Amino acid sequence: MAPGAATQGFDAPRSGPIALVVGARPNFVKVAPLQAELDRRGLRSILVHTGQHYDPAMSDVFFDELGIRAPEHHLGVGSASHAVQTARIMEAFEGVVLAERPSWVVVPGDVNSTMAASLVAAKLGAKVAHLEAGLRSRDWTMPEEINRVVTDRVSDLLLAPSADAVENLLAEGYPERSVALVGNIMADTLLANLERARARPVLADLGLDPGGYGVVTLHRPSNVDDPATLDRLLDVLEHVARDLPLVWPVHPRVASRLGPARPGIRTVAPVGYLDSVALQADAQMVLTDSGGVQEETTVLGVPCVTLRTTTERPITVTEGTNQLVGTDPEAILHAVGRIRAGAIEGRRPPLWDGRTAGRVVDAIEGHGS
Repeated sequence: MAPGAATQGFDAPRSGPIALVVGARPNFVKVAPLQAELDRRGLRSILVHTGQHYDPAMSDVFFDELGIRAPEHHLGVGSASHAVQTARIMEAFEGVVLAERPSWVVVPGDVNSTMAASLVAAKLGAKVAHLEAGLRSRDWTMPEEINRVVTDRVSDLLLAPSADAVENLLAEGYPERSVALVGNIMADTLLANLERARARPVLADLGLDPGGYGVVTLHRPSNVDDPATLDRLLDVLEHVARDLPLVWPVHPRVASRLGPARPGIRTVAPVGYLDSVALQADAQMVLTDSGGVQEETTVLGVPCVTLRTTTERPITVTEGTNQLVGTDPEAILHAVGRIRAGAIEGRRPPLWDGRTAGRVVDAIEGHGS
């Protein structure tokens, strides 16, 4: 049990199912290979979908494309403020834990669903495993940073994707026995589906030539909620698009904030996982504020320009193809120029090899009660 966890719930039975909690688009990518590995080993699991992302383009398509089984529990919390959404998840998930009595609750990532489910499980005495533990941006203006730090604190097993994450956890005082370096489970899904993605017609449908376009993804409030910041970013993207056409699958919360179309920037509706991978894989570059895209481009070897001043995934910069540049137009254009000059190279970090799910299950089975 996590240090300080309350014991008024139950002692988690060894025979109980392993509960996998998902809520938002990045979670689905991470849980697919884990669910498949548990099935392969004959270990019973249940899937709990909080409904944090409920738009079909942000949720259902991932289940269809990745072969994830339908969730045994769908909490249907929907959109709300951080506090309201977190409270709704906690209230609904408590009943699931009490009814199912899981042997483990596995929470991936750093969204509200991650923190909410981990708090409920810890307070009821269920064992918690945090998938992607130890990532730190040290930027407390990011809600995700709060979520990931709180989740780590109440978890029994910390499943780290990279050596820097392990270093963070040990520096914060977590015992070595609770930390397992397992690699990046996102790479399992990406590598397993890369050829399927490349076989899709999305490039032809959009009239794109491999290597002859860039991809944009922006959704963070710091970039899209302030009109002045967003307009400045649109100006610099328009400048980039003079030489390189850009395609931008627009997040639903961003679409209403965009003004008139900008020359060279093609906005499209959100795409599914396979089309997203296909667009990234053959892009000349990707400009993003997404943590997951920083990882995906590193695995794919595609140059990435991250429009943030901090990242919880520094390994994508030190070892991968990522450049962290903020939102200053000159810095963005300099990074783009380096890519176009062929100055960006990178390598895939250790254990981002497509076999993380097996190491995760080994760590769960090997962890003492």
